[in-house]
Amino acid sequence: MSVYENKFWKKSWDSHVKDLDPSEFDKTFLDELYPVFEDYPEKMVFSYLGVEFTFKDLDNYSSQFANLLVDNGFEKGDIVGINIPNTPEYVIAIIGAWKAGCIVSGVSPLLSAVQIQYQINDLGSGGKKVALITLDAIFAGHIVKIAEKMPQLKLIITTSVGGFLPKIKQILGKLIGKIPKGKVSPLPGKKVVEFHKEVIKSFPTSNPKVQITHEDIAFIQYTGGTTGPPKGAMLSHRNIVADIIIFQRWLAWKRGEGLVLSGFPFFHIAGVFTCLNSLYLGWSQVLIPNPRDTDHIIDEILKYHPTALANVPTLYQMLLKNPRFTEIEPDIIKDVISAAAPFPKESQQILESVIGEGKLIELYGMTETSPLTAGNPSKGKKKLGSIGLPLSNVDFKITDPNTGEVVPLNEAGEICVKGPMVMQGYYNKPEETKKAIDKDGFMHTGDVGIMDDEGYVRIVDRTKDMIIVGGYKVFSTKLEDTLTKHPAINMCATIGVPNPDRPGSEIVKACIQVDPNFAFDGDEKSLKENIIVYAKEKCAPYEVPKMIQFVEEIPLTAVGKIDKKVLRKSE
Repeated sequence: MSVYENKFWKKSWDSHVKDLDPSEFDKTFLDELYPVFEDYPEKMVFSYLGVEFTFKDLDNYSSQFANLLVDNGFEKGDIVGINIPNTPEYVIAIIGAWKAGCIVSGVSPLLSAVQIQYQINDLGSGGKKVALITLDAIFAGHIVKIAEKMPQLKLIITTSVGGFLPKIKQILGKLIGKIPKGKVSPLPGKKVVEFHKEVIKSFPTSNPKVQITHEDIAFIQYTGGTTGPPKGAMLSHRNIVADIIIFQRWLAWKRGEGLVLSGFPFFHIAGVFTCLNSLYLGWSQVLIPNPRDTDHIIDEILKYHPTALANVPTLYQMLLKNPRFTEIEPDIIKDVISAAAPFPKESQQILESVIGEGKLIELYGMTETSPLTAGNPSKGKKKLGSIGLPLSNVDFKITDPNTGEVVPLNEAGEICVKGPMVMQGYYNKPEETKKAIDKDGFMHTGDVGIMDDEGYVRIVDRTKDMIIVGGYKVFSTKLEDTLTKHPAINMCATIGVPNPDRPGSEIVKACIQVDPNFAFDGDEKSLKENIIVYAKEKCAPYEVPKMIQFVEEIPLTAVGKIDKKVLRKSE
């Protein structure tokens, strides 16, 4: 019996946490949402750029959206792609699609035309009809160019970032360029409708009579294509509901008693999961269409006093650079959640010095696990720099990625998880599914972690991001955490560059964004030497970067993760 099988980490759980009866998860998301609509009809469901919506509004608008789908021949199991930022229409489309028995797929509004075409055609490859709700600007810029190459795309619904704003704000926003715009025109073989002119003015607010079960697929969420084209993770209603219930019990959140503010985009699993938690609990949410606008985020925090913030680490780092954020009273916010990317320990300590000690809760997950499988306790001992403990109902082990054998505690290996939140598989990709989920039902995450004697886990790298120097493993996440403590470094990313003198070995290269507050005289050579001296003091010899490149900005993905693919391509 391996050390992981007895779940010794339960001793470190908060006293209120326990494994749950799996029968609790045997329901759809709508099974829980309909009672929320009944209990809180006049309560604010979300605020968007100063406009507030009630749960009754969401119920009515989503039913109209559902009736639009049904009226256009969409049936249970067909797919709705959502190609917009965090606007009210996104939430309306999710719930409306489910009321019509359809599957939801987030389609990032930052994708190119070719990438949109790939995802829509992949979604339609099983013979399903596909609908797409998109911005008028994306319609004009991308969709018209690729429409004829997407045969399964039958219905296109257009909207605008300012669609729900007062008319005067819409006009001014478009005049000054704050609201993108584009001409909407008919397309051969496609039905094109405008959300605000036709959907919410023409369709009834009664629910269509479509039955779904907890076993039906709720989402096909696409994961980044680090090893080939993006893959669609199929998440059932049970997967989503299970993870929501486990997460809420973990944090001891109460129905009807909170408000969430999150900059996570809804097309990313962390963003949609945060939104669904808020709906499930009858909480209110502040929608953030542009997470880079830290002044707007701070304004909303001061206005609404959110119970919880949920963001990627880079957004917290951006907020900390805004002097107004450090002036916020710590008592305003209760829980500060970080997920989706590593968060350097020093940056976590700085954040806690502003928001209050013990409030930061780092969590761990991935698209394929709906997403959460581990987290720091909400009330008990937190370990900054760790992803915490395996959550309730989760089987967890760390294995040697080469042999598959379980590794001892305090040794690095690949994190593998099993539980009710693990996906059903990759859409139309059975071979990829077999590679990801082993015969025992464990999802192989691709993350390299170390579990300590109390059950807390640290992520030290991605299996694909490990740098091999003369046979030694360099964990880039650990190295970056060390380097960012240098006063000149605001953000850094390390990659392996093939060593021409030693085939099979790599050279450590550090790409560094200099802290704007650092007194830098422009002498790059001296600063590089200074950083290398610092690294030699703090790191093993094989970890010390042999190459340093200063960059104006570290490339980030749409979610705010460091994009090492871009850095590797530049090599």
